[in-house]
Amino acid sequence: MPTPQLSVMLKNFSATDPGSWQPLLEAAKAADQAGVDRIAISDHVVFGENLEAYGDSTVGGIEGGKQPTGPDGMWLEPLTLLSVLAGITTTVRLATGILQAALRRPVVLAKEAATLDVLSGGRLDLGVGVGWQREEYEAAGLSFEGRGRLLNEALAVCQTLWREERANFDGDGLHFEGIHCMPKPLQSGGVPILVSGTLNDRVIDRVVRFGDGWIPWGPDAKDPVVGIARLREALAAAGRDAGGFQVFGSLPVVKGPDRSIDLARTMEAVPALAEAGVTDFRAPVALTLEPSARADSLAEMVAAFRQSVGRS
Repeated sequence: MPTPQLSVMLKNFSATDPGSWQPLLEAAKAADQAGVDRIAISDHVVFGENLEAYGDSTVGGIEGGKQPTGPDGMWLEPLTLLSVLAGITTTVRLATGILQAALRRPVVLAKEAATLDVLSGGRLDLGVGVGWQREEYEAAGLSFEGRGRLLNEALAVCQTLWREERANFDGDGLHFEGIHCMPKPLQSGGVPILVSGTLNDRVIDRVVRFGDGWIPWGPDAKDPVVGIARLREALAAAGRDAGGFQVFGSLPVVKGPDRSIDLARTMEAVPALAEAGVTDFRAPVALTLEPSARADSLAEMVAAFRQSVGRS
C-alpha cells in the first residue's frame, strides 16, 4: 500500500475578479516548501446558467451541493495553471482534481499532459471525471449523454499515445494508424490517471481499465471505505495488483472555537482511514492568510500529518 500523503486543494477560481492571482501562486510555493505531497486544482471551461444542476446527483452533481461561483465566476484553466506552478515549485506533485478530460480533443490532451509531465520532472497526476454540467458539453459541440464514452475514449487515446512509439487506435468514430507522439511522459506507463466518480458499474469499469487511483465523489466521498473494498474486488477480478492503487479522500478537518484548524483533533481520524485504504488526504488552504502565516500553517499541518501516519 502506498505511503499516506497529504495534498492541498488550491482555489483556482473566484466568485469575482480577485485583481491578482499572486496569492494562489504564493500558496503553491509555500506548499512546496512545507513538504506538502501534492497540489490539486479543479476545472470548468465555461458555464451555463443552470447552476442548480450541481446539486442534482442524477446528472453527476452532489446532492444538495452548491456551485461555489456564479456563471461569471473566474476559473483558471488547470493544465495552464499547473504549467506555471511547475516552474515555481520543485518537488510537490501537480494534480487536476478533477479535469473534464472529455472536453479536450484526446490527442491534444495527450500532448499537453506529456509535455507538462516532462517539464515538471515527472510530477503530474491527471484526475479526471465526467462533470455535471450539460451546457459545458453543448458549448464544446459534444454529447452530454455520451460523456462517459467520450471520457473512456480520451483516456484510451492518451494511454496509447503515451505508451506506444508507433500508435494505432480504432474507436467509435476515431481511428488512426502509425501515429508518433513525442516526447513521452517521464513517468513509466504514462501520466497516472485518477478516476473520479460515485461507484457504479460504469465508474468501476473505468477505474479498472484506466485508473491508477480513485477520487471518490458524492456519497462515496463522505464514506469511501465501502467503495475501497468494492474496487479492490474489481481490480483483483481483472487480474490487477491493487498494492499501489491510490484512493483520495478529504482530510477530516476539525476547527476550534476561533475557527482555526485543530490539528491534534483533525489528525485523530487519519490512521484509521489510512488503514482502510485512503492514501491521499486533501486539505483546504486559506488564501486570505498572509504569506508567512500561510507557510507556517502548512508546515505545522505537514508535521502533524506525518506524525499521525508514522512518516519521518
